[in-house]
Amino acid sequence: MRKLNDVLKQTGKEIYREIIRIALYSVISSAALVLIIFLVPTIFALVLLPLLYMPLVYGVCYAYHRKTMTGKSGLRDVLKGAVKGFGTSALFGILCVLLGLILWSTWWYYGDKEGFMYLAIAVFQTYFVAMALVSQFYTLQLVLQEGMGIFKAMAESVKLFFRYPSYTLGACIQVVFILVPLLLTVVGFAFLFGGIWAVYQHKVSYNVLHHEEEQGESAGTAGGHEWARS
Repeated sequence: MRKLNDVLKQTGKEIYREIIRIALYSVISSAALVLIIFLVPTIFALVLLPLLYMPLVYGVCYAYHRKTMTGKSGLRDVLKGAVKGFGTSALFGILCVLLGLILWSTWWYYGDKEGFMYLAIAVFQTYFVAMALVSQFYTLQLVLQEGMGIFKAMAESVKLFFRYPSYTLGACIQVVFILVPLLLTVVGFAFLFGGIWAVYQHKVSYNVLHHEEEQGESAGTAGGHEWARS
């Protein structure tokens, strides 16, 4: 199985080659996110995040996956993927929102209380939420690459997390290191993050799902797919 640094390098090369496509894909999902955050009341935003933003993110992942399979994709594929995977992505988005609410409510309730016990509970809850999110790293790609249903993909993603804990944690940490500077620039997040996420998550997941093929193939190919496109 390839090292994460190799995956990150190949992701960077892919983004460099497809920067215009990546930017267009990212803008579609980011535009929805901006509207939700700045123009919609909080209670409605919590509903629209899984029902609007997550399907578009899934659509970006779908478009990139289609490119790896057929060699071409376009903006139409993003919208097609969003519609096709609406139920899947909405359920996944609801899970993410619920975990976020658990984290927020934990610190809202225990954050102002004095005593080590309350702090320990808050830290444990934060750890629980973080690990729950990390364990779902492969879910959407299992739906796309393996054709699984969302609930089976969630269960399989947890199994992959326990099978490759260091690899999965490392992948998530790299995502954070990519996300932070993009958030600081704001424009960088809007034009790049959605596409970067789709490419990186696809390559990391493909590496895990086809690691036996990777070991038997040359450095440039993997199971009939060029690595740059896998």
